[in-house]
This record gives sequence, C-alpha cells and structure tokens, in this order.
Amino acid sequence: MTNSNLTEWIQKKYSLNDLQIQEGVKLQVEKNIPLGEALRELGFLSLEGEVETLSVQLGLPFISSLSDSEIEKEWIGKVPFAFAKKNELIPLKKEGSRVKIATAKPFNINALDDLRILFGHEIEVSVAPFPVILSMINQMYEKSQESADQVMEGIEGNMIEVDPGEIPGSVDLLEATDEAPIIRLVNSLIFQAVKQRASDIHFEPFEREFVVRYRIDGILYNILTPPKRLQSSMTSRIKIMAGLDIAEKRLPQDGRISVRIAGKEIDIRVSVIPTAHGERLVLRLLDKQHLLLNLNDLGFSKKALEMVQDLIQLSHGIILVTGPTGSGKTTTLYSILNRINSADINIITIEDPIEYQLKGIGQMQVNPKIDLTFSSGLRSILRQDPDVILVGEIRDSETAEIAIHASLTGHLVFSTLHTNDSAGAITRLIDMGIEPFLVSSSVVAIIAQRLVRKLCDSCKISYMPQPAELLKLGMSGEQTEKVLFYKAGGCSECLNTGYRGRLGIYEFLLVDDAIRAEILNKVDSTTIKNHAVLKGLVTLREDGARQVLNGVTTTDEVLRVTQVDN
Repeated sequence: MTNSNLTEWIQKKYSLNDLQIQEGVKLQVEKNIPLGEALRELGFLSLEGEVETLSVQLGLPFISSLSDSEIEKEWIGKVPFAFAKKNELIPLKKEGSRVKIATAKPFNINALDDLRILFGHEIEVSVAPFPVILSMINQMYEKSQESADQVMEGIEGNMIEVDPGEIPGSVDLLEATDEAPIIRLVNSLIFQAVKQRASDIHFEPFEREFVVRYRIDGILYNILTPPKRLQSSMTSRIKIMAGLDIAEKRLPQDGRISVRIAGKEIDIRVSVIPTAHGERLVLRLLDKQHLLLNLNDLGFSKKALEMVQDLIQLSHGIILVTGPTGSGKTTTLYSILNRINSADINIITIEDPIEYQLKGIGQMQVNPKIDLTFSSGLRSILRQDPDVILVGEIRDSETAEIAIHASLTGHLVFSTLHTNDSAGAITRLIDMGIEPFLVSSSVVAIIAQRLVRKLCDSCKISYMPQPAELLKLGMSGEQTEKVLFYKAGGCSECLNTGYRGRLGIYEFLLVDDAIRAEILNKVDSTTIKNHAVLKGLVTLREDGARQVLNGVTTTDEVLRVTQVDN
C-alpha cells in the first residue's frame, strides 16, 4: 500500500485529522519507524491500532484476538517456549501446504526463516498485538508442559545426582531448558501444583518411601511417590532454590522462592524440619496476581455484607476474626483493608509473616530474633499516627492489652484469634487476664469463619434430601420443600474431586449493650452465644445450610467444618 493510501485509510479508520497525520509522518522520517508506531508514540493510536496499521501497510492479515480452538497442538510442540516468547510469535495451524503463524514482529525475517526450516513447510504470516500472542503462548504452553509423572518415567531406574546450580527468581519455569532430571522433576511438581490450584506441596519422608502431596481446597492428595533414593537430591534442589544451607540437616530452616510460571508471579515459602527418616519440606504457594478478593466474593450473605460495611466505617474499636488455622481469616481481613484503603487513611499492619503485599499500606513483619514481637511492634505502630491497625494474631495478654488500649484511644483495630466460635473469643481474652470491663468497652464485633469447598458446576449432581440430613443442618422439611440439594460428582475440570474452589461461611456476633453486661458478669461463652442466637445470630452451621440451599456446597462439607458447633 502506498503512503498516501495508508494515511487515507488511517484517517478514515481512526478519525485522525491532517495535522495529526503530518506530525506522525514527520516522526516516522526522523526515527525511521513505521507510521503506525510513530502515531502511537504521539498518543494518536492504541497498540492495537498500531499493529493493525502495520498489517495494512504490509498487506498481511490482522488478528485482534485468539482462542485455543484456533491452534493445533502439533505445531506448538515443535516451537520452544523461550523462542516463541522472545520472537513474539505463535504457530496456529496448517492450511494446505502452509503453516499459519501470528507474530507481533513481522520484520523478524531470521525467526520466520527458522520456522520454515523447523516445520519443513512454507509459513503464512498474520500480525497480532503482542499481549494477545503472549496470553496465548502462556495458555498453550501451560497445557503442553510435561507432568511430574512423565518426568519420573524418564528417570526411573537411573541414579540421579542433584545439579547444585542456582535458579534465578526472574526465570519463568516454562522457559527453563535445564535437562538435569531432578531439576526438571522439581520444576514439574511446582508447575503442576500451580496448575491444579494447590496451596501447599508436602515432601514427606518415611522409612521406605518418599511421598509428595498437594493440598487442594484444604484437602491433601497423594500426587507422587518417587523412589526413596531421590529424596536427598530433591530436598537439596529445593533448599538451593530457597537459598538454604544444604549441609545443615539437623535444624529447622525457612526460606523463600520467587518464580514465574506462564507469566504469573508465584511466591513460595519453604519450611524444612528434620524427622527420623530425613528432612520434611512444606512449600506454601502464593499467587501474587490472585491474592486479594473483593468483599462481595467471600461468601457473605446480603445481611452479613451490610454488617461488614457498617463495621469498617467505625472510627475505633476492635474487630476480631476467629477460626482455626487455614480458615481464611487473613484473606478476610486483607479484603476488608483493601476496601477501606485510601489516601486519607493511615493503615499499618504487623504480621507473622506478611502474606500479601498491599499498595499504600505500611506492613511490618514480626522477627523474634531481634525481639520484634507483636507487642513491641504494636507499641511502635502507635507512635506512627495510624487510623487503622491490623495485628496478625493476638497470642498473649500483652498484645491483647496494647490492642485494647489502642482501640480505646481512637484507633480501629483488626486482629485474629484461634477459637471455635464467635462467643469463645470473649472468654479467651478474659482467660488471658484482660479485665472484663476492657473487653466489653473495646470489642465491637467478632466474626467466626470456616472455609467450605464449592461444588464443581460442571459435574454436581442434584438429589432430594432426606429428613435426617435436614435435621443435621438444623432445617425442617417445610423449609426445603421441593428444593434440590447437590452432591459432588467428578470430572476433568475439578480433577475428579467434585469440588472447585472454596468460600467462607460466617457467624457475626455484634457486641451490644446486653452482651456487654454479660461480659461484665463473667458469664461463659455458651450463655453469651445462646443470648445472641435469641436475638438473631446466624450460626456457622446455619450460614453453611444457606450455601447448601443455594447449591454452592454440600451437607457433608458444612458438617465437616462445623462439627464442633451446635
């Protein structure tokens, strides 16, 4: 296409005036770049507009979006991930005697020649924006990555020694070209864990075997049983990645690994402890791109969400979130902080460890080695003029006392406690030695929570509940007349577990004047809870029953996580 025809097309397509085109042509000549690139530098075109202009200029087809249905895996397997990413191209499919490809760099003749040789066919070039190509590269190569089982098949029967080479945190695991079998095996296990949404990887040594397990949606699953002789090499490899001392096998160690997998930043916390049959490792995986949830996505009922909205507007007081380890307390608190985070509020946290990085919030990590504890850190935070404080966990009376005094002097304080229900948090604080009048005047609300697994929408199975099942959930037949319940099925979408993802069930105890009076009278938690139920408190099990009625989870799940509650 001639330059005049191109400028005419651009003006018509993107509604640019003569002056804008003239500025673009001037910059094009000065920098010796395509006209579309010049117009984008001047802010007159988007990236997509630049790429489409280039395709028109070269007379090549333009692709604005791609889906995996347009791509044949046969050709993906022939092009290394690193090559595709570096040269910003992806093979699509064969049509006739030519292989179609999409590229963001149609001038890269060397890469296109390499593809002709690699495929043994002529290629047909289309132009697409790099973000479109990169997204599809990550998606398709993620699917084609070999599993840990396949790597194991390749090393069975061979004696393997670990390669002591370091793994840079900035390298994408899909780009790793190292052929050392142990390195490939460990990389595959981490990759597979991310792909299957695992939160933890357990490496567990026993007398005659070595077991690898994933925790997915709160449940542990056996994944691999490598030969016992690979235990030392795999352990050493992970310790090298985490920057730990591979010679020290008698003491516990903690480290971190940062990797990218298919473009996603993954932060891995590594814990190593010595056991009778070797070192036991647990890797906690945190996907930095999917850490924070919106309050609306946590599973709150409409009424509970309104309560949360009201609570987070308070200027002072303590709001406690309770539940066992792994019940989502930190996620709930961070979602709340994310909602109230703004330029006119000073929010400071003290945590052990810092799990999520929040922009605009000061975060301090506990470090007992230098005597930076929750209590000492909290004292320092109070001198930083905070409006909102998050204390990762109230573990002792000193921390509880400082947090209470902070709330009484005009600060909104969030924290967690390990108790079975909401009312139990009150008696726990009093058992720590906190005066009842301090508890009653500072605590404004307690949220107890658990996590239940969500049914996979692709394979859940409907059925009519029996009266005994309704009784367990505290419901009557009239409440559920003609209502269907669902149970887990199993399909490839959910790894044949029947469940995919988790959400919270909640119990909100708002501390009103009546409950304050009971706290001052030192009544037990059961009495407090019974009075709260009479005033409309929805228990964990009742909130779980709501999610069963909604077809989101199962009776078995709700009973599993609320078995200690009435």
